[in-house]
Amino acid sequence: MSDRKESAAVALHYDGEKAPTVLASGQAELAEEILAIAREHEIPIYENPDLVNLLTTLSVGEEIPPELYRIIAEIIAFAFHIRGIVPEGFQPEAVSELGPYKGTSE
Repeated sequence: MSDRKESAAVALHYDGEKAPTVLASGQAELAEEILAIAREHEIPIYENPDLVNLLTTLSVGEEIPPELYRIIAEIIAFAFHIRGIVPEGFQPEAVSELGPYKGTSE
């Protein structure tokens, strides 16, 4: 018996218009294939097992639920930043006025 957890991966698609959707999802060999394709195309990879567990419950083509909008938006923003992409109409002064995200107070 192995203590190693089976790997899982989810690829999301975001067109800037609607909520991100699941583009691909898989475990074990399929997860490794998804990650290999992402690396091959220099797509940033974000590792979060809890988030992947939530996302693997969705079907391919399904939009992420509103409860995940904030975390997915932060991941997409980070991916844009490291790739040097600036969304059309982005106003950095508006972001700096908000200050850093502090999570929920609950």
